[in-house]
Amino acid sequence: MPENQEKEQPRRRQARGERRIAQLLEAAASVFCTTGYTAASTNAIAREAGVSPGTLYQFFPNKEAIAIELGDRLMHEMRDAYGEALAPIDPATPLEEAVGGAVDRFIAFNCDHPVFFALMHGPDIPGRIAEDHDALHATLLSRIEGLLSSLLPDAPPADLARTAQMCLGLYKAGLELVLGHEGAERDAYVQELKHVLIRYLEPLVGARLGTGLARTP
Repeated sequence: MPENQEKEQPRRRQARGERRIAQLLEAAASVFCTTGYTAASTNAIAREAGVSPGTLYQFFPNKEAIAIELGDRLMHEMRDAYGEALAPIDPATPLEEAVGGAVDRFIAFNCDHPVFFALMHGPDIPGRIAEDHDALHATLLSRIEGLLSSLLPDAPPADLARTAQMCLGLYKAGLELVLGHEGAERDAYVQELKHVLIRYLEPLVGARLGTGLARTP
């Protein structure tokens, strides 16, 4: 067999394997959203993917391994999402625009990947995922505190930490309501979530955002 054909075969096998893994992870996401992690089974995931359980076991030894791989990929995407959502704010940016832009990016991610909420906030997620999610949560809080510190330079660290925790807690509470509805009603809950965050932050940072020389024609 020519050398170039020998190289092509492993690459084709690898590509087929990646497609199969993606297929299984998509099926697992659907099953986890429908039944929750505890009630899900490898048989149900294989059935959703349209493959035999034996095919599934070629790639994943058990349900936990599937959840961990899915969680790893989702958290990587989530880091990219909050990197964009929590980019530094121009002091000339109105509070409504700053909050609205961040909420829209986070909501878009969670609506595109509803399994993220189902998996990360369930009471029975695998320990590895829980640890990774705790690390993600801590990093997210740190980024929110960093943004708040630029808007409230005189605020004590304890106050910044408390405000960041409140912002994240309010968002998570609103997110559960958003994901529980569809269509126009979902859009209405997104708007309500923005209103809650804006009304909470406005007395603290409203006088700093949306003012300044940058807004002068």
